[in-house]
Amino acid sequence: MRDLRIVFMGTPEFAVYSLKAIVEAGYNVVGVITAPDRPAGRGRKLQESAVKTYAKEQDLKILQPVNLKAEAFLEELKALEANLQVVVAFRMLPEAVWKMPEYGTFNLHASLLPQYRGAAPINWAIINGEKETGVSTFFIDEKIDTGEMIMQQKVAIESKESAGELHDKLMETGAELIIKTLEALQQGPVSTTSQKDIVELKSAYKLNRRNTRIDWEQPLETIFNLIRGLSPYPTAWTTLINGNDEVMLKIYKSEPEPAEHHYPVGKLLQEDKKIKVAVKNGFLVLQEIQLPGKKKMTIKDLLNGYEFYSNAKVV
Repeated sequence: MRDLRIVFMGTPEFAVYSLKAIVEAGYNVVGVITAPDRPAGRGRKLQESAVKTYAKEQDLKILQPVNLKAEAFLEELKALEANLQVVVAFRMLPEAVWKMPEYGTFNLHASLLPQYRGAAPINWAIINGEKETGVSTFFIDEKIDTGEMIMQQKVAIESKESAGELHDKLMETGAELIIKTLEALQQGPVSTTSQKDIVELKSAYKLNRRNTRIDWEQPLETIFNLIRGLSPYPTAWTTLINGNDEVMLKIYKSEPEPAEHHYPVGKLLQEDKKIKVAVKNGFLVLQEIQLPGKKKMTIKDLLNGYEFYSNAKVV
């Protein structure tokens, strides 16, 4: 039985679940590496990461390096004498860091590798209409998300599930897989499998202003999947033209309504306290939206104080 001395690396809430599981399972966490505090909000006050907040509560040793290659940080990391590193939702590590511990450095990724390597695997799985995804643990190597696989766990994607809902499911399943992986590593060297070369590899590249904009010429299901795959963050958006106004409209939640119709693509229709958008093979019923300078709201709340004109459309 190996005596594991673990350094954990992570930053957002997704990573906290795994760190909490490791601590509660009684493993020896000798250090936590997380992002430096950053200014946030209107007051630009320094805000600590979710992982730091939890690590402080548990009285764990915390390091917040700006430069992972800096000699001072590498010396501090070495002094922790860890023999295993666990990485969840952190940045790319230099070789000097991931090669340091005797038993290696493994990462949790929110997809069934080799599919959806990259920054936004949860979002892209939904955007592409996948019926299942999962979590994978693998040993880090010099490339991104390509190392030797240790374990995987599949998770179903429900037909109306948002990225936020799937995030929470994978957060829990991922923490469970981390513990299973640690249990295996505690027993000794684990058998791994190489990631197979697949002809149709789907990427989880970064989301940006361009690929989060809705193209209303796309089929109804494609638009519906884009909206739920970007909800609640970073959110699908479009331009709303209403009267003389032209503003950015964020759409958080919608419902597809297949139908034949004669309306032009993008036309906004108001009926029975509903707002829907005409697309090629039906209508997209808007449910939760956000206008500039306003909070996210339901269509019912919006219609209490907002008027749509006859020329209302989205482009």
